[in-house]
Amino acid sequence: MRRFSLLLSLLAGDPQADRAVPPTGYTARLTLFTAGAMAFLAVFAMALASTSGRLAERWGAELARTSTLRISAPEAQVDLQTQAALRVLESTPGIASARALTSEEEQALLEPWFGAQLPLEDLPIPQLIEIVEDAEGYDATGLRARLQAEVPGAMLDDHAAWRQPLVEAAGRLRLLGWVSILLIGAATGAMITLAAQAALSANAQVIRVLRLVGARDVYIARAFVRRFTVRTAIGAAAGAAAGTLALAILPRGEVAGGFLDGLGFSGAGWLLPVLIPPLAALVAFLATRAAAMRSLEAQA
Repeated sequence: MRRFSLLLSLLAGDPQADRAVPPTGYTARLTLFTAGAMAFLAVFAMALASTSGRLAERWGAELARTSTLRISAPEAQVDLQTQAALRVLESTPGIASARALTSEEEQALLEPWFGAQLPLEDLPIPQLIEIVEDAEGYDATGLRARLQAEVPGAMLDDHAAWRQPLVEAAGRLRLLGWVSILLIGAATGAMITLAAQAALSANAQVIRVLRLVGARDVYIARAFVRRFTVRTAIGAAAGAAAGTLALAILPRGEVAGGFLDGLGFSGAGWLLPVLIPPLAALVAFLATRAAAMRSLEAQA
């Protein structure tokens, strides 16, 4: 109940004490701009962390369930070895399905590197077989031994060599996003602290008058805390709204050629930016209160 009363008093304010805080001026503009800019950046940092988390989960799940069998053999033996490999794969426990890629599918895989008019018929392209595991998975060592004996031109790639680095890279991007959010919060607190100290110094004479009439430091500090907390919340709300709108109008992956594919939030994740204004207000409350008490003690 006491905390609720303190919150109401903070929101309502005190007209007498509020006179010690300039309603306009460079400190007010600095607070609004800082809160808005940092909230805008925080939205993108959250989006980076959210997107990286989804990528790590998707890459880990998809690549862990698939493998590729490459058959390199003389042209006359490719079909025979492909059929032999498919028979081995169909009889291997843990493999849900296996199929040989068509020439069109292989060309689509090579197109980003060699162009759309790649003459596959004139190049010694190995035959690729896509392997999909079931929930239990298969014994890669045992399968390699069988293939070596029955299909000498086959080479199994279970994606283990490059799957883990991709997942780790996505995980580090997610960590970078959350670290960026912490740095944004720290920078916001530092800028608001400087603005509060500047406002306190500029109104030193008003503060002395308030003290002469019996005002306590807590009473004076509360006015600064309320004004800067409200300003920060307003600026952060505007910045978070602008950042969310910017994310929403980004071109999708199919429009941007895959570069921006998935950047943003998913489902209920679009509610995450709503948390930014209250968190920014909390940072402003703590930073302004600490700065106000230190400055008032120094002026005493």
